[in-house]
Amino acid sequence: QGKNVETWMTDVENQMIKGIRQVIKIGIEAYPDMARTDWVLAQPGQVCLNSSQVHWTAEVEESIKAAALSDYFQKLADQLMDLVRLVRGDITKLQRMSIGALVVIDVHAKDTIEKMAQDNISDVFSFEWISQLRYYWEVDDRDEENLWVRMVQTPFPYGYEYLGNSFRLVITPLTDMCYMTLMGAQSLNLGGAPAGPAGTGKTETTKDLAKALAKQCVVFNCSPEMDYLMVGKFFKGLASSGAWCCFDEFNRIYIEVLSVI
Repeated sequence: QGKNVETWMTDVENQMIKGIRQVIKIGIEAYPDMARTDWVLAQPGQVCLNSSQVHWTAEVEESIKAAALSDYFQKLADQLMDLVRLVRGDITKLQRMSIGALVVIDVHAKDTIEKMAQDNISDVFSFEWISQLRYYWEVDDRDEENLWVRMVQTPFPYGYEYLGNSFRLVITPLTDMCYMTLMGAQSLNLGGAPAGPAGTGKTETTKDLAKALAKQCVVFNCSPEMDYLMVGKFFKGLASSGAWCCFDEFNRIYIEVLSVI
């Protein structure tokens, strides 16, 4: 009451960040105490994905140190079959969506461990492992526990953007390479420009990386009508909100306007 709408909206955003951080913390702490199938049904979709990846990262590092990757691969295969049995049962539509996204992530996790086991990875700093998107729940420089996402040399704070119960892209070696390049660019405060034929998933890959890091991602279709004033306004908005932007059909912008960017 008595506040401007900008202040009020900022307060709402801050509460969203606190709220999502809290439910993720609850999800991470509840994971070891419950059967995984019960835990999946009890947690919201976004929490399922991130909390399970935090524990996956920790368990993989333990397995590498104990040289037990092939045993852990078998455990992941069993967990995946448990989820398949769960999908066949009588569950709600929302739970089905949540498990669908988790299966996509789990399949990639299982494939990664299979390859690492075949390559006899024995060091947690080997490139095959650090080149994966890894999630850590750890104390940061502000002396509070937060979710951090790491890939190669890039540590990135999780954005706590509310994503709802959404599907995730199937992760292939190509999307992994795109993620690695974009995360590397992010750590150097640069942008990235995935190039390729139409319909190959450049925009979707960028959006999916933003989902993995819980950052707001605004997709904008560029056109020759864009002038330097419009681009200036766009960047003001991006700078004030801290969102990512994906400029689609970037080559359509006139060269004079492009110099502003």
